Amino acid sequence: MFKIETKRLILRDMTPNDESAFVSMSQDSKYQRFYDESDCDPNKYRELTSLFIAQASENPRKSYQLAVECKQSGEFIGTVCLRLEGNQQASMGCAFSRESQGSKFSHEAALALADFGFSRLAVHRIYAETISRNLPAIKLCKSLGMRQEAHFREHRFFKEQWWDTVVLAVLRTEWNKA
Repeated sequence: MFKIETKRLILRDMTPNDESAFVSMSQDSKYQRFYDESDCDPNKYRELTSLFIAQASENPRKSYQLAVECKQSGEFIGTVCLRLEGNQQASMGCAFSRESQGSKFSHEAALALADFGFSRLAVHRIYAETISRNLPAIKLCKSLGMRQEAHFREHRFFKEQWWDTVVLAVLRTEWNKA
C-alpha cells in the first residue's frame, strides 16, 4: 500500500473502510456548494471509492487519489490527489471534511503530495482548476506557490448558473516546499 507520512497525517491508498466517511463528507452542504447535484450523489462516491482502489493497482500508476488520515485520531478526514498526465504534467485536488477544516491539514497533505510529484515522479508542472468563487481552494493553491495562469469566464454550468473557473500552477523549477 502506498503511503506518505507527514507530521500530523498519513496519506495512503483508499480502502473499502474509507467509503462511509468519504460518502458522509460528500453530503455536507458546504462541501456541495461548488459541485453539480449529480456529482454529490452518495452512489457516485461509493463508485469513486471503488475506482480509486482499482487505480492504486494500475501499472504504471497514473493516479494517486489518497485517503488522508489524521495520525492523532486515526480517522479519515479527506482526500488529496495527483493525476499524472502527458508531458510531465499533473493535476491536483483535495477535499476535506468540515470538521478538519481550519487546521491546515489540506496544506500539509497537498504540500507532501506535490513534493512527491516533483521529487519522485519528476513532474514538470502541477496545476489545479477550481471554481473562481472557491476562495479556500485558491488560497491553498497560492500557499503551495501556485500562480493563476487562466481565468475562464462562464466555463461551467450547474446549479442553474454559469460559473467562472481558474487554473493555478507551479513548475518544478519554482518549487520550494512552500
